[in-house]
Amino acid sequence: MTRIPANAKKSVCESATSNPVLTDATTLEEVLSVLQEQVAIEMEGDFQPESLFAVLLHAASHASSIEQTCQTLADAPTGNAVRYHLDKLDDVAGLEAQLNRALAARLPGRLSGTSQRMAIDLNLIAYYGTPSEAEAPYIFRSQAKAGTCSFYAYATAYVIARSKRITLALHAVRQDESMVAVLTHLFDCLATLDIGIKRLYLDRGFYSVPVIRWLQACDIPFLMPVVVRGKQGGTRTLVNQKRTYKTAYTMHSQTYGAVDFDVWVVGTYQMGLHGKHGVEYLPFAVYKVSLRLRALPENYRQRFGIECSYRQKNLCRIYTTTKNPATRLLYVGIAFLLVNLWTFMLWAYVSLPRPGGRRLFPALFPLRTMLQFLAQAIERNLGLITQICLPIPAPASSGL
Repeated sequence: MTRIPANAKKSVCESATSNPVLTDATTLEEVLSVLQEQVAIEMEGDFQPESLFAVLLHAASHASSIEQTCQTLADAPTGNAVRYHLDKLDDVAGLEAQLNRALAARLPGRLSGTSQRMAIDLNLIAYYGTPSEAEAPYIFRSQAKAGTCSFYAYATAYVIARSKRITLALHAVRQDESMVAVLTHLFDCLATLDIGIKRLYLDRGFYSVPVIRWLQACDIPFLMPVVVRGKQGGTRTLVNQKRTYKTAYTMHSQTYGAVDFDVWVVGTYQMGLHGKHGVEYLPFAVYKVSLRLRALPENYRQRFGIECSYRQKNLCRIYTTTKNPATRLLYVGIAFLLVNLWTFMLWAYVSLPRPGGRRLFPALFPLRTMLQFLAQAIERNLGLITQICLPIPAPASSGL
C-alpha cells in the first residue's frame, strides 16, 4: 500500500490561497435558496419553510430518517411536526414540476441553447409491503431485485458533458405509463430549458417497437442495446455470425406491428471480465449516429454516468417508510438536487478560469464534503443534543 506523507495535507494548505472560495455557510445558503425559491410547502403557525428544509437537508446529509434527525438537533421541531406538514403533500404532478425547476435552477456553464448528449434511464427503489390506495398507482413491477418485484420508479434525463454532468429532469413513473409516455414527459421538461438532444443513450429496458418508432418519428439520434432472446432465430442470428458488421433489422410485435432500424454488431474482448474470456458480440439499435463502428461500445459506456448519479443520489436520500408517494418524491428530488448543486458549486466556486475551460479541483470538494458542510452548518444553527435526561416519575398514589 502506498503511504501518504504526513505533511501532504499541510503542503497543499500552504500552497493554497489565504481566502476561502467556499464555506459551509455559503453551501447551506445556496441549497436553501434553491429550495425556498422553487419548492412550496404549505406551513402553519410559527414553523417556517427554512426550518423544515434544514431538517430535511440534515437528514439527507446523513442519509438518515426525519425522526433521528429531529432527535439529534436541539432546536429542531419534533418529528411529528415535520411529518404533519409533509403528509399534506398530495399533488405529485405539481411537486414534480417544482422539483424539475429546482434541478435546473443552477446549471454550470452555458447549456441553454445548446445540443447535448443525454442518457435516460429508470431508477428503481425497492418497495416492500402492501401498497396503500395512494401508493398503488406508483408501484412499478419489474424483475426481482433486493428481494422484491415491486419498486418506486423514477425516470431521469442526464446530461453527458465534460465537467457538467447533471440531472435535468425527474419523473415519477406511474404503473400504467408506457415508456413512450415517460420519454415524452422528460422531453417536455427539456424543451422548457431550450436544450437539444445531440445523441440519446437508452438502456435495454426501452428496446421496444413503440419506443423506436416514436424516436424515429421525432428524428432523435439514439443508441440502445438490442435484447437477444432465444437460442436461434430473431436477434440471436445477429450475434451468431461472429463478426463485426452493420445490417438492417425489422422487429415485430403482435400488439404494435413492426419497425425497421439499423443494427450495429461489434465484437469486444472480455479480458476476464466477470470471469469471461474470448470475444463477445454486442448488437446495438442505432439511428442517425455518426461514429466508427468499433468505437460504438466505448462510446456507449459513457451512458453509465447516469448510473453513477443514482449511486451518488443514494448517499443523500432520506430514509423513510412513508406511504405518501409525494413525500417519497420530495426525498428523491432533494437527493438529485444535492448532487446537481454539488456539481454546480464545484464548477462555480472550486475552480479556476483558463483558456479552453475552467480547471476544477474535485479532490478538494467531493460530494461527501458538501454533505458534511451542510450538516455542520445546520448543527451550528440549530445545535446538537449533548445530554439525555430521564423523565421525573409521578409520585405513587397512596391508595386512599
